[in-house]
Amino acid sequence: MAIQTQQSFSGFVASDPQLTCTENGDARLYMKVGKEHYRQEDDRSFTQLETTFHNLVAFKAAAEQGHERLAKGDKFIAEGYVREYTHQRDGQAVEGEEFVARRLGHDMARTRYDVDRTPRRAAPERDAAAFTAPEHRPVTQPPASVSM
Repeated sequence: MAIQTQQSFSGFVASDPQLTCTENGDARLYMKVGKEHYRQEDDRSFTQLETTFHNLVAFKAAAEQGHERLAKGDKFIAEGYVREYTHQRDGQAVEGEEFVARRLGHDMARTRYDVDRTPRRAAPERDAAAFTAPEHRPVTQPPASVSM
């Protein structure tokens, strides 16, 4: 089976994350994000190039968790896809693009944090009684009659 992959985006949160609702009542997170770019020089040093800024949105649980956990300035990694769209501005059609994040979290390589490994919710207790197989009884049938 092939490994399924998605696009990713890493950068920093450039605006305060905004949580709203869609027409369907689903959570929608919007934030402006920045991407720093670098060029490696012949002497192996790096020169920082111009930072670019983009729109990022997330929906439902990813939106709620992103709004709860991310703040302006945080370094993050997102998994999802790029969506192109057209909207009207001053009567003119304007094209744009946004990164739609299906998963969103802090960039472990650029963020210091502690991990809370307590279960999110208590697991229901399970009945640990052993499975008892049904009793097998020998089948008693009269001998088959054979005619010649």
